[in-house]
Amino acid sequence: MDSVSPLARPFPDAPPIAGAVPRIARAGYKDWGRCDLTYVELAEGTSVAGVFTRNVCCSTEVELGREQVRLGRARALVVNAGNSNAFTGYRGREAVEAIMGQVAAHLGCAPSDVFVSSTGVIGVPLPVDKAQAGLDAVFAAEPCSWEEAAATIGTTDTFAKGAVATAMLGETKVTLVGIVKGSGMIAPDMATMLGYVFTDAAVEPAFLQAVLSAASDATFNCITVDSDTSTSDTVLAFATGAAGNAALAASDDVGADAFAAALHDVCRQLAHLVVRDGEGARKFIEVAVTGADSDESARRIGLAVANSPLVKTAIAGEDANWGRVVMAVGKAGEPADRDRLSIGFGGTWAARDGQPLADYDEAPVAAHLQGDEVRIDVELGLGEGHATVWTCDLTHGYISINADYRS
Repeated sequence: MDSVSPLARPFPDAPPIAGAVPRIARAGYKDWGRCDLTYVELAEGTSVAGVFTRNVCCSTEVELGREQVRLGRARALVVNAGNSNAFTGYRGREAVEAIMGQVAAHLGCAPSDVFVSSTGVIGVPLPVDKAQAGLDAVFAAEPCSWEEAAATIGTTDTFAKGAVATAMLGETKVTLVGIVKGSGMIAPDMATMLGYVFTDAAVEPAFLQAVLSAASDATFNCITVDSDTSTSDTVLAFATGAAGNAALAASDDVGADAFAAALHDVCRQLAHLVVRDGEGARKFIEVAVTGADSDESARRIGLAVANSPLVKTAIAGEDANWGRVVMAVGKAGEPADRDRLSIGFGGTWAARDGQPLADYDEAPVAAHLQGDEVRIDVELGLGEGHATVWTCDLTHGYISINADYRS
């Protein structure tokens, strides 16, 4: 990995999940001295749910994944790092089908029970020979930790990202562990982001899909690094059922609320970690929008602020240029009234009701911007809509990383 982001967080103490066994190996997709193939074997009867990129130039892995989650069951996950296998035509599909077939033969399951993700350079077919040799190696490998699995799925990531949560489902305690990769090409719907959540809870596929979709909408779809959505974005949740609880099937089941809250917590933690590893990032930025026409309008306004290069570079330069925030709100294409708009930083209002405050003191704002966590408040004064989105600053480091990405 590259030098670690100054916003990095340590990997949590992630316990094993009964029914989900991770292993890693080196397939050699790139000329790097590290493992780049992750394999997680899942117990029979494991439920699966997923959300995927809306990029219309998506990879075969995404196309097949969308079909597979409708069946609701999974026996294995394979993640290839270093090659996205996107925009590779029939050769890309043949590579994925070969992987699914090899794993299915190993486990004695249907190929549709094998989920494949790939991430890395676009437009280069995944080398089947390397994938097959990597699978042979990973089948023979010893189980690894979730931290090792998280490090293996990364590309330009500078640190391994993971999250843990627990929930009580009646008298049964269940555990959720999530890992994610993502650093650039990050924007809602979803990001160049691969995320996986594993739990020992028993959850019916339809309910798992409902809670994952809701959690993703409020977390992964509220982050942005550079406004670019990838061809490969995937988040999958796997519920092995090993905890032995009565399977959750509806929101009024005992423990359903607790499980949904725990899943949301894991997704929120992972989403924040992706932003904290934004390419070249030095500051973690929260944009809180209130008083909008609707929650969706508030989110679109928040994203307009979060995606503005002028706002992001001002924060990088620790410049309290609230006029740039006004500009971003105005260009969002959402209902806004200049004479009701208020802008603040870190709890200090710079402008209220469409004009700068007469007694505005920039000193506390300047001090706030010197920190590595920055909050921007936008109050529209129109209604009850609200949303929070997260982003990072835009530095020269982002340019350097992406100018040299293929070298």
